[in-house]
Amino acid sequence: MSLFSLLDNYGVTTVVVLSWLSLYFILVLWIFMYRYFSITMALSGEKKCLETLLGGRNTLPKNSLLGSNLIGIDKRLTESMLQYALDKAIKDATIGLTFLAIVASTAPFIGLFGTVVEILEAFSKLGENSRATLDVIAPIISKALVATAAGILTAIPAYSFNLFLKRKVFELNTYLQLQINVLISPKTTA
Repeated sequence: MSLFSLLDNYGVTTVVVLSWLSLYFILVLWIFMYRYFSITMALSGEKKCLETLLGGRNTLPKNSLLGSNLIGIDKRLTESMLQYALDKAIKDATIGLTFLAIVASTAPFIGLFGTVVEILEAFSKLGENSRATLDVIAPIISKALVATAAGILTAIPAYSFNLFLKRKVFELNTYLQLQINVLISPKTTA
């Protein structure tokens, strides 16, 4: 379908709305894939680091997110420094999640806007012809609802991916907090 045939079938507003929602959808998929793989790899590494700490090692592994966020700091590890490293790691892990939430909440409204504008244009054209039968109105409204459907179709994955990634970040936060707890817990000797 060429752009001109698309404009013949749908109005300019619907084409703009569908283009906007298509861009949203592509960005949602890209953010999800990138974040999913990066957080999954981080989780795997943090599990190993926690196992190392639980195995009796008293120092933070350099491949830990906590350790990598403290590189260049030549001070003794304090609870506040570890908390700083945790906060930085979680901030880095949640990049893109706000965009997913924005898309999830705005995409249906963008689609609805396209539908409303198309229906208004259709009714103005129908008023000129004064021949408003169901055979004339139904196809126009059907075409107008495509924008709403596209908005919902974009919002559902964005919302689902956002919740899924938030859960992954929660797991990452848990592993990092457990590492901090092991590092700052008083060592007892038998």
